[in-house]
Amino acid sequence: MSKTALVIGASRTLGLAVAAELHRRGWHVIGTVRGEQRTGLHDLAGDRLEVEHLDVTEEQQIHALHDRLAGRSLDLLFVNAGIAHADVPAGEVTTESFTQVMVTNALSPLRVVETLGPLVTETGTIAVMSSKQGSLALNTNGGHEVYRASKSALNQLMRSYAARAAGSRTLLLLNPGWVRTGLGGPGALLDVDESVPGVVDAVESRAGEKGLHFVDYQNQVVPW
Repeated sequence: MSKTALVIGASRTLGLAVAAELHRRGWHVIGTVRGEQRTGLHDLAGDRLEVEHLDVTEEQQIHALHDRLAGRSLDLLFVNAGIAHADVPAGEVTTESFTQVMVTNALSPLRVVETLGPLVTETGTIAVMSSKQGSLALNTNGGHEVYRASKSALNQLMRSYAARAAGSRTLLLLNPGWVRTGLGGPGALLDVDESVPGVVDAVESRAGEKGLHFVDYQNQVVPW
């Protein structure tokens, strides 16, 4: 029997590619999209791939998804969520913009983990898409201050979750590299198809390693 993965935020680019790569490798995939518009994920729907709906910033929708999936067991919960606003110093960012980035990139993924994590088997994996820019040690050039802060906050929240939810599950924070997406921009170093197979390799190879690990698409440890 194939393993089952729930991929949150699978409508396009990295999330869609992760869902597609898992499906290609024989996983049964449940992918989520926002809204009712047709997406690339819908084009893959069929044998071993289901489409669900979720806006991660709407807490009640997270609980509703949990209720719809109740009774099912997941081998992998993969959470992909991230936005970035203008690349300006933090003091120039509006409170509304700061709040939106923090809620989307840090608070909402942890709400997903807290609510849907119990569906993951005791030996399964919970993986969250982070970023090298969330590393304090690697921030030598500055820039993208609020985005960096949101990913650092995400990492810290996952640290706290790991401390509270100590068990046999594998917990991963994943850096996909600098990828040419709407978020990464056209000048990024990697194509999606250069990043995502490595991300999935890291997920599969780290399975069974309990505790929290911050690694990149080459399965190399990223410094905190």
